[in-house]
Amino acid sequence: MTNNVPDAVLIAGPTASGKSAAALALAEATGGIIINADSMQVYREIRILSARPSDEDLACAPHLLYGHVGAQERYSVGRYQIDATAALTEARAQNRLPIFVGGTGLYFAALTEGLAEIPPVSADIREQARDLLQELGVTGLHADLAMRDPETANGLRPTDPQRVLRAWEVLQATGRPLASWQREAGTPVLAGLKLARFVLDLERFALRERIKNRFLHMLETGALEEALVLKSLDPTLPAAKILGLRELLALQSGKLDRDDAITLGVTATRQFAKRQVTWFRHRMADWNWISADEGSNIMSNMRQIFS
Repeated sequence: MTNNVPDAVLIAGPTASGKSAAALALAEATGGIIINADSMQVYREIRILSARPSDEDLACAPHLLYGHVGAQERYSVGRYQIDATAALTEARAQNRLPIFVGGTGLYFAALTEGLAEIPPVSADIREQARDLLQELGVTGLHADLAMRDPETANGLRPTDPQRVLRAWEVLQATGRPLASWQREAGTPVLAGLKLARFVLDLERFALRERIKNRFLHMLETGALEEALVLKSLDPTLPAAKILGLRELLALQSGKLDRDDAITLGVTATRQFAKRQVTWFRHRMADWNWISADEGSNIMSNMRQIFS
């Protein structure tokens, strides 16, 4: 790479901010390769609901780590770290600029900060955790965790079965709180590389409108049918957290009418986007924040940074 070109580019931003379009424009301009950093776009069954790149986009530039995992798998940030390392190696072997794009803060943490190497949890402990979840419910399991590991529990929503389960399992398997493990960061995937790091920023009202319009577009292009495929998905699996799934299944079962399903789905997505922005402002304050309208012109921003 020349002096005015980074070794890798990272493009973060809230859902519906135009990240994928920005990454595609940059990949076409540089001959780069796009690498997913979104925790829902890894699942092959969730193309519409996760707003995964279209076939037309895939034909314009190489894409890695999209739709390569089944929804029944318990994919983790640890596995993402391994997959991202392999994708980076592939991009560099082809002498292509790796462009990491997505909205999952922990994935970017794995790329730039490193994550703790937590020992694997045995199948017996996983089964024990799920039995306890079924017996106590997620709030009950969270209360049990809070008595034994208040630090980790205080950082988790009591209604989040995936993360509460994970914290309980780690404590049971290792005897150490998850929060304690998380303070021991390992080697970042992109350690030692020259990085161009961007966060796409969008005025709140404009982002809210984009979220609503995208949800309506998803409905028109098969989101309900896609949701039905996931109807029997274990609610503790990561893929079960995909935005819109709960509302669309309620629509299909007659518990919600179409207007209410849209309203609730859009509201949940907007709340998620707000949490993403909060993460970015807290953990990525030193990144280059640019208007989402400038996203397609990241090349000129890079020239300014590395000139």
